[in-house]
Amino acid sequence: MAVCAICGKKAGTGHQVSHSNIKTKRKWFPNLQRVRAVINGTCRRIYVCTRCLRSGKVQRAV
Repeated sequence: MAVCAICGKKAGTGHQVSHSNIKTKRKWFPNLQRVRAVINGTCRRIYVCTRCLRSGKVQRAV
């Protein structure tokens, strides 16, 4: 679910580093929004990151 339907952006991984330098695994999730978009002439609900929404790569259904 955590993948943008337009650009394919997905969760990134890394370490959460505490003050004592203890490292635990964590993820950074993209800001995905469930929107109604026009795909091939039909309206579909897809998950799109906010960067694609802001840049106009998605034609939203009215």
